[in-house]
Amino acid sequence: MKKVFAILLAALMLLSVVGCAEKTPSTPAATKAPDKPAEQGKVFNIYAWNEEFKGFFEKYYTIPEGVTVNWIINPSDNGVYQQKLDEALRNQDKASADEKIDLFLAEADYIGKYVNSNYTMDVTSFGFQNAPTQYEYTIKAASDDNGVCKGVSFQCCPAAVIYRKSIAMDILGTDDPVEVQAAMDNWEKFDALAAKAKEKGYYMTASFAETFRAFSNNCTKPWVDADNNLQFDPQITAWMDQTENYIKNGYTLTAGIWDTEKTNEMFKAGKTFCFFGPAWYYNFCMNNAMDPENGCVGDWRIVKGPQAYFWGGTWLLAATGSDNTDMLKEIFETFTVNEDVCSKLVSEQNQFPNNTKVVEKFAQDSSYGNTAILDGQNDIAIFAELAKDIKWENHTNYDQLLNEGLQNKLQEFYNGSVDKETAMKNFYNYVKETYANINVPEA
Repeated sequence: MKKVFAILLAALMLLSVVGCAEKTPSTPAATKAPDKPAEQGKVFNIYAWNEEFKGFFEKYYTIPEGVTVNWIINPSDNGVYQQKLDEALRNQDKASADEKIDLFLAEADYIGKYVNSNYTMDVTSFGFQNAPTQYEYTIKAASDDNGVCKGVSFQCCPAAVIYRKSIAMDILGTDDPVEVQAAMDNWEKFDALAAKAKEKGYYMTASFAETFRAFSNNCTKPWVDADNNLQFDPQITAWMDQTENYIKNGYTLTAGIWDTEKTNEMFKAGKTFCFFGPAWYYNFCMNNAMDPENGCVGDWRIVKGPQAYFWGGTWLLAATGSDNTDMLKEIFETFTVNEDVCSKLVSEQNQFPNNTKVVEKFAQDSSYGNTAILDGQNDIAIFAELAKDIKWENHTNYDQLLNEGLQNKLQEFYNGSVDKETAMKNFYNYVKETYANINVPEA
């Protein structure tokens, strides 16, 4: 009995110990001390090709105390901007902290070159999250082939046909946007309207390249195929055919897209019916129209035109190696998520922001109108509809220089300097000299 009692007592003691153990809080596991926030740099370097974003940045972003912002600006003409940027990116690892690129800008024509490189970093790596109010194509454009987003755009760039009211009245007997759109809602009607404009003594467009983007942004295949062969999409050849016909019939001038001869047509005395452009076009290209003495403020309206397209856009890309990641996050949020800033881009800068909520607010506001140039027309409502049809397809890293090269070489033909065959040979030689890896029909 003593032996049995001893066994029972031992069992009771064991159960008691286990019970206490179950009721005793476990010792907390050792917790890792939070990582010390990375020290942020005192110099923030931004590469750009013009001062557009610089103006917005200085007006709407508050620079942290103690930080100096340096702007390194090179023109985009003939690829100069990319050359300078590429050189700096190649030296990024060797550069001192104060000399490293923190942020650089890129356009639609060549953004893929940078997002598909190690020179840019995932925006989520410094805490930025793309918002559902951003236009999807702007995110897609800034993402690499694996879907990793490397930057943001502060603007969306649906583009329209900007026409003169007074000339519309003379040609069509009306300047109403609904009626004007009905008269040019496809290319056949647009061409017929060009003939009417000619009969009345007007040009339809002021540049041989005016309609190029409306065609090129609707291509169904890229400039270069999977075997590195140069190829012409039917949209490109359609533009070439239209332009040759317009020049032969006197429907357009042979000026380049940025030439003074073209922009002079925006003066009151100009004889050109319409121009093609997005919201940024007002500020960048229509200064002559805004001239208080010789301009024609209020004599403009916009319509969708023959087909939806977009032109340009500015993306902010985060440079690998930046020691100012807090600022990068703040800048990205300021120009995409901050509704106050995005609203001011519309009301103060005539921009079309990359924020659908802000866009919808202005599009639905019956009291809003662009008084700076459109005599009160609500252009945001028009652009908002156009933005729904923007496609981001068939883009390559070659787009900028091939687009510009084709236009430049064909301009020599359109001006009568060379015949068409020579102009095309010159284009193929240009392609081969610029991109040795691209196979051309003849060199």
